[in-house]
Amino acid sequence: MEEQSVDAEAAAKPAVAPGATAKRIVVACGGTGGHAFPGLATAEALRERGHEVTVWNSGRTIEKTVMTGWSGPTFATGAKTLSAVNFFANVRSVFRCVRAFRAAKADVLLAMGSYTSMPPVVAARILRIPVVLHEANAVPGKAVSFLSGFARKVAVSFEQTLPEVPRRKGVFTGLPLRRRMAEGRRFPEIPEGAFCVFTTGGSQGAHKVNELASDALVRLNRLIAPRPLFVIHQTGAADEESVIGKYYGAKMKFRVRAFEYDMADAYASADVVVCRAGASTCFELARAGKPAFFIPLPTAVRDHQHLNAQAFVEKGAAAEGYQDALAPNALANWLLALSQDPDRARKMGEEMARLAVPDAADRLADLVEECAK
Repeated sequence: MEEQSVDAEAAAKPAVAPGATAKRIVVACGGTGGHAFPGLATAEALRERGHEVTVWNSGRTIEKTVMTGWSGPTFATGAKTLSAVNFFANVRSVFRCVRAFRAAKADVLLAMGSYTSMPPVVAARILRIPVVLHEANAVPGKAVSFLSGFARKVAVSFEQTLPEVPRRKGVFTGLPLRRRMAEGRRFPEIPEGAFCVFTTGGSQGAHKVNELASDALVRLNRLIAPRPLFVIHQTGAADEESVIGKYYGAKMKFRVRAFEYDMADAYASADVVVCRAGASTCFELARAGKPAFFIPLPTAVRDHQHLNAQAFVEKGAAAEGYQDALAPNALANWLLALSQDPDRARKMGEEMARLAVPDAADRLADLVEECAK
């Protein structure tokens, strides 16, 4: 297949399980970490079962960061965001995918949603290759809504999403997560007895979350004294320097990264997480069993981040604030109250953990194998 990259580890294929037949599987994921990480987790599960797995993404520069954990073959489709101006680019991407499918002799496609799924799914339909779609969020996005008619099965992360997908196609699998998420350890630089807040706006950062949270945490640092406060903050590249300057000026203890590679340790270290409500973030929190304060992206398609957050708020695992109405003082006061009520924090963490689906990658891999037969 053209534009593949294969290393020695990928070439050393594991043995196929007894009685099973190895399949050639394409996993289309990318755009953002929220779509890429679940796809990569499932790709790893399928590869461990002895299948030949190739990961397809759009080829955007931002994807290189999230793809570092995948050692197998990859392919850049050239998919663009869904808009009129990108129409012809996406048509070219469809034909590029058709050629790649034929060269790979693929048996099945797993597409993880977003615009990166569109050209591969259309190409698979042309070639009559079975398709499994996965919807990460509580309400289907534009791509999954449109493409679900082409799919054999549509896997969902939230059980309440099942009525939103075509009848007899919907399957609840949960959201696949990197295994490392269950193996986190507390960062050694965090002082004993410190109240630790982890803030993240996602893999690319979120300026409004950075601004709100950093202002709130500077205030919390004064309110919580004499108890020490430690802040972990994933900012994205644009805000890294300004957030560091704000915390440094307030003489706070902090760990700020544009992109936090040790996410499992960040969750394990936190007493509470302030974050967007993307599906991956929600289920990472559940796997770590950590209470959260969600600040959903107000412009998210079909308000899906608010709906994601509500699934956790309704169970008592999290709180939610609206970006345009939330004041730094209000967030600081909520965090202070939680720091002073460890029993409440523990109960929220327990409710969060109950929403985890630890075997989601295996459930989705089972579905892909079923459709590949």
